[in-house]
This record gives sequence, C-alpha cells and structure tokens, in this order.
Amino acid sequence: MRLCLATHRLALIASLMILFLALTQSNANAQRLQDPQKQCDGGNAAECNNLGVMYEYGEGVRQDKVKAVELYTKACDGGDARGCYNSGSMYYFGEGVRQDKVKAAELFKKGCDGGEALGCSILGLMYYNGEGVRQDKVKAAELFTKNCDGGNALGCFNLGTMYEKGEGVIQSTSRAKELYGKACDLHYEGSCKEYERLNM
Repeated sequence: MRLCLATHRLALIASLMILFLALTQSNANAQRLQDPQKQCDGGNAAECNNLGVMYEYGEGVRQDKVKAVELYTKACDGGDARGCYNSGSMYYFGEGVRQDKVKAAELFKKGCDGGEALGCSILGLMYYNGEGVRQDKVKAAELFTKNCDGGNALGCFNLGTMYEKGEGVIQSTSRAKELYGKACDLHYEGSCKEYERLNM
C-alpha cells in the first residue's frame, strides 16, 4: 500500500512537471508569435515584409497597398532583400504608389545584391528591354547568369534565349540548349519545349 501511494505521488509530481513544462513552452511560443506589427516596430525587417504581404493582399487585415509599400520599404531599409523586391514590384506596377520604373530598378538591384533571385531576374529583364534603365543586354546576361547560377529556372531560360539569339553574349546554340535543359530540370515547362526543339 505504501509502495502504491509512493508510485501515485511520483506519477502526480511527474504530471505536474510535464504540465509546467508545457505551459512554459506555450508561453515562449506565444511570445515568439506575438503581433507582427510589434515585431516589425521592434526592428524585425523580415516581419515588416510579411506584414506588407498581409496588407497588399488583405490577409487578416483590410487591404491597403499604400501601407504595404510603407512596410516593404521599411523591410528593405532594414536589410530584408525580399522586402526590396516586393517594394520594387509595387513601384514597377504602380500599386499603392505612383509608377516609377527607375525607382523599381533601384529596389530590384538592392534585392538582387541582397540575394533575392527574383530581384535579379526582373532587373535583368529591365536591362534587356531598357525599362527604367538604359538598355544593356550584356548587363542583362550577367544578371540572368547570376540568377541561373542561383538555381532560378527563369534566369536559365532567359539566358538560354540570349545565347540562342546571340544577344549580349556570343551566339551558341549548344550553350542555349544546355541552359534550356537546366531550366527544364528546374521545372520550367516552356524551357522543356525549347530544349526539345533544339534536339530535333
């Protein structure tokens, strides 16, 4: 009987300890997942970007593209490369702000330099087409190369197109085919068709 009570007492203590640890963990998680606005105000640049996405698309908040631009800008100024890309997109399309492709190019460059692959890809297209920057197909090819080397299918496809046409690079059908194949391997369907076409 004494052994049985001791066992129950140990089980009760163990249960209380588990409950205490669970509550402690729950409080820690709650603090980590606190209001995104507080985290942004506290200097968390990535959270400013996430909050910007919420305002841009009206997820959990009333849609407000002007507020989204403010938050993306704050994220970018805080060193978040995705925030720079998102801010650049808003300036490029004129959403929540007056359209300004020169400003968009600056922001895409900042995002690209910070490691945001989409920033490199869009900036490459802007150099290719001469939008917001002086047209420079050599620079476009450099950006697509950086993008492709980072594992972005669109960068590989665009670079392949440039090699096939000999724009900004020395024309090379074999190099174009290789790049189309890489983009295809990265699941860019349009590139698979181009690769097949060059294999005929």
